[in-house]
Amino acid sequence: MRYSLLSWILLLAACGQSSSVPPPPPAPAPAPATELRDAVQAPLDRARAVEQAVQDDADHTRQAVEEAGG
Repeated sequence: MRYSLLSWILLLAACGQSSSVPPPPPAPAPAPATELRDAVQAPLDRARAVEQAVQDDADHTRQAVEEAGG
């Protein structure tokens, strides 16, 4: 009886200590810009700028057609 009571007490004590949760690891630092990334990103940025210019021109053309009655 003593051994079973002692084993239950030890078991409960061991379970009670595991309640502390370790803090999450810190977020990784962003990678520094590299020449390859810059070489890939530059044409994409230019393409986005051209796309916006084309959209603006299309909007102006559409507005001019609507104002002209057509």
